[in-house]
Amino acid sequence: MRSPVPAASILFSLSLSLGASVLHAQSGPTPPGKPNPAASAAQALDPLAAPSSASLLDQPTLTPGALFLINLERRFAADVATGGGKAFAAWFADDAVSLSNGRAPVVGRTAIAANAIWDPKTYQLTWTPTAAQMGPSNDMGFTWGHYEGRSRDAHGEPILVTGRYMTVWRKLPDGTWKVALDASATEPPAAADCCALPKP
Repeated sequence: MRSPVPAASILFSLSLSLGASVLHAQSGPTPPGKPNPAASAAQALDPLAAPSSASLLDQPTLTPGALFLINLERRFAADVATGGGKAFAAWFADDAVSLSNGRAPVVGRTAIAANAIWDPKTYQLTWTPTAAQMGPSNDMGFTWGHYEGRSRDAHGEPILVTGRYMTVWRKLPDGTWKVALDASATEPPAAADCCALPKP
């Protein structure tokens, strides 16, 4: 869950690998001397790469389905920026799953809503989609990207938590799109921080 306690999921890397494979398979052979858009897309799907400043619209492999999911994700993020946890939970399907670091999965929108109780005045959650992949039946797909959670500790000092997220989207029988799975992982520590002593 992209909440004050970020989430982790092995599905993250599996889905990214699948997305890169699908992009490569769809691109076909690349003529000699021409850039391979599938290879570029696979590099862009590196989950440990720094967030890109390039526009998503500049990606040569952006399909109508991927663009639809990216716009859906942006609407989700905009709602949460103003509505907080209540708005976050409203985007989930009734049987959705949310995965969090070190915690049991939270299953169902009711349970997710009970955990998503933050106020946007005290916790600001923002995220930006990096890429998306629509499934072949056009009724399910995923987005992934970078998120930031900002709050303050008991002394008023700022707290910043950053990481990667993945949203699995599903089209419901009534035509609406809802979050079927939400998972995230905090940023890995920088190489220089692996053995650093705690700061006083």
